[in-house]
Amino acid sequence: MALLAVIVAMIGLMFAVGQKTPKLALDLAGGTTVTLTAVTEQGKTPPSQQMNQAVSIMRERVNGLGVSEAEVSRQGNDVIIVQVPGQGQQRVVDLIGTTAKLQFRQVFAEAAGSQTNASASPSPSATGTAKTPASPSPSSRASASSASPSTSASPKKRALSSALTAASPSPSASASPSASPKTSGSPSPSATPTSSGQVTAASLGLPAGVPQAVIDQYVKANCSGKDRKLANAANDKSDWVAACAQDGATKYILGPVRVQGTEVKSAQSVAPNIQSGQTGWTVQLSLKSKGSNEFYKLTTDTYNAYKSQGQYAPQALSAIILDGQVVTALTSPNGPISTNVQIEGSSFTQQTSSDLAQVLNYGALPLEFKKSAIESVSATLGQEQLKAGLYAGAIGLALVVLYCLMYYRALGLVAILSLCVSGVLTYLSVVLLGHFIDFRLSLAGIAGLIVAIGITADSFVVYFERLRDEVREGRSLRSAVERGWERARRTVLVADAVSFLAALVLWLVSIGSVKGFAFTLGLTTLIDVVVVFLFTKPMITWLARLSFFGQGHPMSGLDPRRLGAKQRTPRRTTGSTATSTATKEA
Repeated sequence: MALLAVIVAMIGLMFAVGQKTPKLALDLAGGTTVTLTAVTEQGKTPPSQQMNQAVSIMRERVNGLGVSEAEVSRQGNDVIIVQVPGQGQQRVVDLIGTTAKLQFRQVFAEAAGSQTNASASPSPSATGTAKTPASPSPSSRASASSASPSTSASPKKRALSSALTAASPSPSASASPSASPKTSGSPSPSATPTSSGQVTAASLGLPAGVPQAVIDQYVKANCSGKDRKLANAANDKSDWVAACAQDGATKYILGPVRVQGTEVKSAQSVAPNIQSGQTGWTVQLSLKSKGSNEFYKLTTDTYNAYKSQGQYAPQALSAIILDGQVVTALTSPNGPISTNVQIEGSSFTQQTSSDLAQVLNYGALPLEFKKSAIESVSATLGQEQLKAGLYAGAIGLALVVLYCLMYYRALGLVAILSLCVSGVLTYLSVVLLGHFIDFRLSLAGIAGLIVAIGITADSFVVYFERLRDEVREGRSLRSAVERGWERARRTVLVADAVSFLAALVLWLVSIGSVKGFAFTLGLTTLIDVVVVFLFTKPMITWLARLSFFGQGHPMSGLDPRRLGAKQRTPRRTTGSTATSTATKEA
C-alpha cells in the first residue's frame, strides 16, 4: 500500500507540474552552443592553466544550476565551447560566461549616472540634489548585517556636487570659486572646475593621489547608455577607478580594493521575510576570516566618515562591485560590521538572486570572455539512435521475461510484475527530475536504464533461489518464504550497494554523457531496493497463502517433487517417553 501511495503521488505531481515526458539531452534533442573567446591585454595567448581553470569553473556552474548533460570543452588556446541541451538556454549560457569578479571598495565621489557635461562651469545658484545610493533598481536598497539586529545598514541621502549635477552650462554662470553647493548635511568641498574647465581632485574633495584620468572618465561617463562597464573598473590592480551602477542611475569614484571576491566563503539566496520587514529576495554573503577582518576595517572607515562628514558624505558608502559595475552601495550608520553582508533589492527575484549566489559560490573566472558566437544546434544522434536504444531495451526486457517464465513458471510472473513496477517508478522519477533539476536523458543514460534491467532481475533471482532452497529442505512454503528472505535480504543489499557505489564513483570522476549513464544506473539501483522490499517480498508472502503455490502445483515453480525436496520423517520417541506418555493418557 505504501508503494502504491508513492506511485499515485508521483503521478499526481507529474500532472500538476505539466511535465509528462522525460527531457532529452543534447545528443537526442539538440540545444544551444556558445563560443567564448578569452580577452587578454594586447591579444596575447592566455595561460593554459587559467584556461583549464576557467573550464573547470564553468563546468561547476553548470552542475550548480542543475543543468544535466551540458558539455564544456576547450578548443585551441583561447576558445571555450559550451553546449547546453534544450532550446532557450540563453540565461544559462550568460551565467556560465559571467566573470563574477567581486570587489569591495570605499566610495569617494558620486554623481548622477546620466550626466555627460559635468565639466561645464556651475551656475552660482545651483544647489546640491539628494539621491539614494545605487542598487539593483531605483527602489531597491542594500544593507550589511551582523549578528546584532541593530547593525542593519540603511541607505541615506547625500548631496552631490553642483559641478556634476548641472545638466548644461547656464548663460549667467561664472566659474567662480565661491560657487559651491548648498547641502543639508555636512559641508562638502565645492566641485569647482579650473579655468580650463577641468574638474580636479581638490574640487571633488578627493585625495591628491587620485589620477586625473580617472576623474576625467568619471566626469564624462554616461552610465545611462548601453555600456555601463567603464574601462579598468574591474581591474584589481587599479587603486582608483570610475564605475557605474548596474541600473545606470549613479556613477562613482572608488578607492583601492579593500576586500576581494576570493574572500567570500559562501553565497546564499534568501527568501523574503515579511515579519522582519524584508520584502524582497536577497543574496547573503559569508566572508572568510581574513575577508571579515578587512570588511570590518572598510566599514570602520565608512562609519568614521559618516560621523565626521555627515550622512551625505560619499565616503560613508561601501561599494560592492561585480564585474566592474556597482551592484549596490551601502552605509553602516550603527557602527563597523565584521560578519555577513546582505545584498537586497526590490528587483531581485528568486531566479536573479539564485543566479548571483551560484556564480559567487564557484568563484570568479580567471579570464574575461566575450561571446564570439551563439547558435542553436540540432540533435547529434537523432531519433534513429533513440529508437535503436529503445529497441535494445525492449529486446533485453523480452529475453528476461521469457527466461523467468521458462525457468520459474508462475513464480516468474512476480518477477515480471516487479519489473513493471520498477519501470513505472523509473519513468516517473526521470520525468520529475527533468522538471525539478533539469535532468536530461541521453543515449548513455538510456544504456544505464537497460543495464538496470539485469540488476533488478538479479535481485529476484537471488530471492527465488533462496526460496527454492528452503523448499528443497522440506519446509512448507510459508516457512520457506520467511527463512529464504532472511538469507536473501543481505545478499540483495550488498549487491545493490556495490552497484550504487560503482555508479557514484563513476559519476564523481566522469564528465559529459558518462555522468548520465552513472546517474541512471545509481537511480535504478535505489529503485530496485524499494521494489524488492515493498513489492516483491510482500507479493511472495501473499501468494504463499494460495493453494496453487502453497501445495506446490507443478506450474507454480515451487513443486517440491520437481525441486527434489527431502522427505521429512517424523521424530521417533524413546521407550521411556512412550511409556510416560501412555501412563499420562491412562
